[in-house]
Amino acid sequence: MKFTYYGHSCFAVETAGQRLLFDPFITPNELAKDIDISDIKADYILVSHGHEDHIANCVALADSTGAKVICSWEIYAWLGDQGITNAHPMNTGGKWDFGAFTVKCTVAQHSSGLPDGQYGGNPMGFIVTSKDGSFYYSGDTALTLDMQLIPRWAKLDFAILPIGDNFTMDYADATEAAKMIDCKNIIGVHFDTFGFIKIDHQKSVEAFESAGCKLTLPVIGQTIHI
Repeated sequence: MKFTYYGHSCFAVETAGQRLLFDPFITPNELAKDIDISDIKADYILVSHGHEDHIANCVALADSTGAKVICSWEIYAWLGDQGITNAHPMNTGGKWDFGAFTVKCTVAQHSSGLPDGQYGGNPMGFIVTSKDGSFYYSGDTALTLDMQLIPRWAKLDFAILPIGDNFTMDYADATEAAKMIDCKNIIGVHFDTFGFIKIDHQKSVEAFESAGCKLTLPVIGQTIHI
């Protein structure tokens, strides 16, 4: 599998010949100013919740790539109002086979409001499983005991967790999350974009090392082979 980071919580994973783009927030992010969204390709776009810093470029990229958007029912309906009809609605606990991969929607303890103030439905995480392996993206979330269910559904090759604190888990809670999901290979997201979520990189990495895990803090534009 191949992971490419576009900043904040936006990233793509290539698995089983499909390119999955998550939580597209690029052009409003000053740290991602060197990313040209016209160069981004996607077969699917997965949206964890409706906050602007996860959905800002969803409509534009769904239009330009033709990707199918996987999201909550409420976001699905909102996208329809924006003219996006190639979408698949899901909700917490649901699973769907998309052919090359399956998606299981998991609990995320957060909130979800769309950019125009509409309710965005339940925030979610995703377990993606294909012939290449499985990975978990928690979406924006607090540490929650529901994470103990993840290993019952998949043996993870890696996981993507928020570590920026204030709006989500901090790195200390994320180390506990890594234990609950039984995954030692963690990629951190949702950090440094705003003043509220700036982190100490060294302390974060050392905390994961102390927990027997590896934390990767990707650089915007970086691609990681997993």
